[in-house]
Amino acid sequence: MTERRSSRNNNSPYILNASSNLLGLCFIVLTSIRVLKIGDSTLVDEITTVAFLIFMVSTILSFLSMRNTGAYSEKLELLADYIFMSGLFLLFIATFLITFKVIA
Repeated sequence: MTERRSSRNNNSPYILNASSNLLGLCFIVLTSIRVLKIGDSTLVDEITTVAFLIFMVSTILSFLSMRNTGAYSEKLELLADYIFMSGLFLLFIATFLITFKVIA
């Protein structure tokens, strides 16, 4: 069991930590858009909501990966990693739109 765990990258704790932190960041962005009354429904709002859901899924998958062992755990970790990267990409797009005030 420990040989199997040590042979892989074991990124699940890092994915879990980063995903949960970025969940909070998405929540702050969504709250800020509503409080500042930037718009009823903006592109940034929608992108951030999707990123929020993606980070939630990534958090759950990385947690499940840490709780399991073997090939199933490795598959969960890899899936969590790919989903996490897609969430980061969406946050990059949202940040780009906010930075250049292309909120539509």
